Amino acid sequence: MNDLALATEAIRRVLATAAAHQLAWTARDGAEAVRRCAEDRPDLILMDLIMPVMDGVEATRRIMAATPCAILVVTATVDGNFGRVYDALGAGALDAVNTPTLMGPGGTAGAAALLAKIDILGRITGAGTTPLFPGATRPAVVASVPPAPTAGAGRWLFAIGCSAGGPAALAELLKTFPAEFPAAFVVIQHLDESFAAGLADWLGGQIKLPVRIARNDDAPEAGVVLLPGRDDHLVLTPAGRLTYTREPVNDPYRPSVDAFFESVARHWRARAAGVILTGMGRDGARGLMLLRTGGYPTIAQDRASSAVYGMPKAAAEAGAAMQILPLGSIGSALRQLL
Repeated sequence: MNDLALATEAIRRVLATAAAHQLAWTARDGAEAVRRCAEDRPDLILMDLIMPVMDGVEATRRIMAATPCAILVVTATVDGNFGRVYDALGAGALDAVNTPTLMGPGGTAGAAALLAKIDILGRITGAGTTPLFPGATRPAVVASVPPAPTAGAGRWLFAIGCSAGGPAALAELLKTFPAEFPAAFVVIQHLDESFAAGLADWLGGQIKLPVRIARNDDAPEAGVVLLPGRDDHLVLTPAGRLTYTREPVNDPYRPSVDAFFESVARHWRARAAGVILTGMGRDGARGLMLLRTGGYPTIAQDRASSAVYGMPKAAAEAGAAMQILPLGSIGSALRQLL
């Protein structure tokens, strides 16, 4: 929902070129978007950040609390509002993309990027059997955790995967760790590469640990949080170094949590733990199971504390998570491993 007439017209033009998509309604501000969603919930909301009456962050928060719906942040003000982008993602928005702009008679710039993002989210939200948003579910069976390794038993890597709601969950989890903590962190967050550097800056301002984008041939480093900087998948090589790969090309989750977790299970030769936080879809469940069967501790966030209970639910139902914990307890569980 966008308060700028030109941006709204640009989005209309883009959607009109794709027969598979139908525009259900528009709203002039965030408060109207909340009302319209309650009356006629669409498959996907395109949400601006800067609007009168109620901004996109608060509108996202209220929609996700009352009538949960897939939300894609579409904004022309990203450069000056990185904090708002990650606040909206933390409130449950699935991803973000720049607003297309009008160019001459009938033309738009940025149309392909918007349509590609809509297509990817459609593939994800329509895939598998795991509900996208929280609903009634049977209690998860929680397996016991093997004894924690003894101190000095080797390097530790904490592999963390998340999607919708991830930025806020990451900030809450990682702020519990002190600077110079003796474990490496690699976080796979579903996010367009144009927002990756901003996420690293934003998250670094919330926690004591340094945060930066992973580079090709980096090694996970104790006391440092590494994030992917591309739409490609970030994986470990047999030498235990990080690299980017397009494969699997058809995976709609980019970067993929499964791809990273699976590479850790195959190639990491020291201690590791896998964590699945809030997010849509099923990404990470298969990789977390490989970690568990390889003898690594695994944790999934619980339903009550998840903004979107998709990824952690899939992991719990698959038996991949050895512990199902509220977000506020995951940090202490990881620290106890050391």
